[in-house]
Amino acid sequence: MNTQSPENQPLVSEKTTQLLKLILFTLGDLHLALPIESVYKILNRSPVYGSGMNQVGVTHSGEEEITVIDLYQRFFKESLPDTANRGYLVTMQNKIGELYGIPVTDAPILMDVPLSAIRLLPESYRRSDTVNIARHVAVIPQESGTKTIFLLDVDLLLPS
Repeated sequence: MNTQSPENQPLVSEKTTQLLKLILFTLGDLHLALPIESVYKILNRSPVYGSGMNQVGVTHSGEEEITVIDLYQRFFKESLPDTANRGYLVTMQNKIGELYGIPVTDAPILMDVPLSAIRLLPESYRRSDTVNIARHVAVIPQESGTKTIFLLDVDLLLPS
């Protein structure tokens, strides 16, 4: 038997692409994402309570209280259009176990992004722009150009 035949040889030419699973959502014209490991649950949106003076409120989910961060208000200086509380709440858990969430209007999607498409944002940009809660950006080639996705850093969403 010829052990050198093509069917017995390993395929060493295949490249293993390392992928990062992201939960992608859109706010206005911004494409934002969180690593799947950071996401606690995706919930149906429910009423948010608070003073309305800043972008932080609270909502109830079963026996849990969730701090809600209105990133739409933070980025665009106006509240996310409240269409009878339709939409979703992307929830995360911080280092001390506290739950917090980001309201979005459209269902978030799961996306595999090659690690090679992820780049570190310059510190000067992060200090200057409203998207200062992202440390990395993913640049995804598409037929119509590229899609830029800001990867949110869970630890920067709220001060600890």
